[in-house]
Amino acid sequence: MLVKVFGSAVYGVEALTITMEVDLAQGTTGYFIVGLPDNAVKESIERILSAIKNTGFERPRTKVVVNMAPADIKKAGSAYDLPIAIGMLAATAQVPAEELAQYIIMGELSLDGSVQPIKGALPIAIQARKEKYKGLILPKANAREAGMVNNLDVYGVENISEVIGFFNKTQELKPTVVNTREEFYDAQSNFDIDFNDVKGQENVKRALEIAAAGGHNAILIGPPGAGKTMLAKRLPTILPPLTLHEALETTKIHSVAGKLAANTSLIAQRPFRSPHHTISDAALVGGGGVPQPGEISLAHNGVLFLDELPEFKRSALEVMRQPMEERKVCISRAKMSIDFPASFQLIASMNPCPCGYFNHPEKECTCSPIMVQKYLNKISGPLLDRIDLHVEVTPVPFSELSSTKMSENSADVRERVMKARDIQAKRFEGNEGVYCNAQMSSKKLKEICVISSVGQNLLKTAMDRLNLSARAYDRILKVSRTIADLAGSDDIRPEHLAEAIQYRSLDREGWAG
Repeated sequence: MLVKVFGSAVYGVEALTITMEVDLAQGTTGYFIVGLPDNAVKESIERILSAIKNTGFERPRTKVVVNMAPADIKKAGSAYDLPIAIGMLAATAQVPAEELAQYIIMGELSLDGSVQPIKGALPIAIQARKEKYKGLILPKANAREAGMVNNLDVYGVENISEVIGFFNKTQELKPTVVNTREEFYDAQSNFDIDFNDVKGQENVKRALEIAAAGGHNAILIGPPGAGKTMLAKRLPTILPPLTLHEALETTKIHSVAGKLAANTSLIAQRPFRSPHHTISDAALVGGGGVPQPGEISLAHNGVLFLDELPEFKRSALEVMRQPMEERKVCISRAKMSIDFPASFQLIASMNPCPCGYFNHPEKECTCSPIMVQKYLNKISGPLLDRIDLHVEVTPVPFSELSSTKMSENSADVRERVMKARDIQAKRFEGNEGVYCNAQMSSKKLKEICVISSVGQNLLKTAMDRLNLSARAYDRILKVSRTIADLAGSDDIRPEHLAEAIQYRSLDREGWAG
């Protein structure tokens, strides 16, 4: 008897429906899986047979051939266990086959028949709805994640016996219902940290407000303990809330990577990723035999924080350069090419020298000028060019640390940032993929960032003295436009340009002594 069961494969952040044809043929007992399965799929036979036996059903006693179509696409992972098992039971008439074509079934099986979580439940659910399947059966741990897709019955199961009972009409399964919008909006502002936790550092807070308002990349330079990491971690609290579309994009990426917590539905807050400096190139930008998203994609619509930037491998930093410009990364392999979105805001931090105390007001630096310059040279010029704001962080004096005066909270700063973003949203209306000043093209830059003759002279002097590149020139104009937006000004004034120029500290000649 030939039975067809439907599952799904995830490639990039999209899903593709896979048809599993289970056929019982005459001959000695044997189990064969064809259709380009990987080792995890081939090994599934032993898990499936044990799960069937341990739940009280009969395993097939004849030759069984399972074909996974389309046969020219590699099938990877253990999520095909459950559909193959149901196919075997239907082929041996232990489960009726009439309704199987209406459902996508996915799940990894344990030997006792329990169903384990899978990756990519959200894109699988979206594709199932797109292809007009009646329902989706998957592990209970993934049910809320897939349940936010409307017009699709999502059933979460804990054991294969529940699926068998569902098709045999001996057990009822209730669809998972998620009030996506209510949960999403309730969780948007539930932060455990706030800008008012930080004492002093008003200049750095101002720089991060500009970075948030315009979507600019920033680097914080200062001695150990000055508060660089503390400030960077609070940047998501002043960024505009995610839209539903952005939240869906972000959740899909985390779902594919298996980074969503159990029973999670939609990601409501902008992601903050902080990889260790020992990270490999592939882990940072994405890769693997079956390409998986890297940290820059997991930070999509959020913040990628690189602490101690000079300690990262130079090769890892250099592979980020193109994705920072393109806002996506293309992972190419011999048999496939996959695009992952990577529209992230880079925030980096570093010490000014190996010992960390260059230019410290109290502690003496033990590094020679050559050592300081060599340390700074670990970061390439092209990468620094792509960082709009260079912010020097100085130690907080005791008088400010011990002060009981409350600093401005994140909600107030976020309100100003959102007003500036609203201005930019109107400005770039009709420009697909452009939402903030940092993303504007060179052509748009000439139209929008028009400066007066006084501003032209100021910028010319800065370019000559600091020996700035053409890219740095563009970055200064973009930052000055953001500063003007925060001030509610239609024009870029000389004071806005002056503030933008002073955020290019790493371009100054003799910065390292």
